Amino acid sequence: MIINGKTAIVTGGASGMGEATVIRLHRAGARVVIADLNEEKGQELAAQLGSNALCIKTDISSVDEVQHLCKAANDAFGAVHILVNNAGLGTIGRTLGKNGPLNLKVFKKTIEVNLIGSFNMLSNAAWEMDKNEGEDGEKGVIINVSSIAAYDGQIGQASYSASKAGIVGMTLPVARDLARHGIRVFTIAPGIIDTPMLKEVPEPARQSLAKQVPFPARLGDPDEFARLVQHIIENGYLNAECIRLDGGIRMGPS
Repeated sequence: MIINGKTAIVTGGASGMGEATVIRLHRAGARVVIADLNEEKGQELAAQLGSNALCIKTDISSVDEVQHLCKAANDAFGAVHILVNNAGLGTIGRTLGKNGPLNLKVFKKTIEVNLIGSFNMLSNAAWEMDKNEGEDGEKGVIINVSSIAAYDGQIGQASYSASKAGIVGMTLPVARDLARHGIRVFTIAPGIIDTPMLKEVPEPARQSLAKQVPFPARLGDPDEFARLVQHIIENGYLNAECIRLDGGIRMGPS
């Protein structure tokens, strides 16, 4: 798919990997819709980018808010061609804690946002994409975001790993569902990326994490994620796959 002139929705687009993706796709000529709960930061980014950028405050686990987002994108830019399904939350909690089992509300909330929210977002975006005429039959590209925790979940990551593994698991069947509609579906599983959340980690811990990466022995750059997103969109033969973007790391138990 040629990015120039297309409309892209990026959830979690106000910071980190989402922000880097918004900036890269905008530079490539896309009209970008920033979907994020942090409306203030999203509006600041949209203002920096100019008239071809829009911010819509969105909770991806809400059907009404996601439908509003898709309609707003279509109303503003005439279509939806690309979805980068990046929004999510991270949770920590052992299956058995000092005071008893993990609070089931934590597990449910993680699944509701990361897995159910991702499906809610992709299914509604696909509905809009199916209205496109398409180039060589291609109407849209959906890129979901999982995590290496889907494969190498650590101690305390039961709920988070389960939610991200669900995204990996639905990649192939969703791609098969949407093939007849001319929509490609892909998943990226990032490793240790230097996002704003990770910047809050003490420097010795950051260095320790970086040393665990086989090569290159450093934290990932959000723009490396964005560059992979761009390649997936532009390479029309990539479909129904999950790529780890992690420098070859395989996480230990803790």
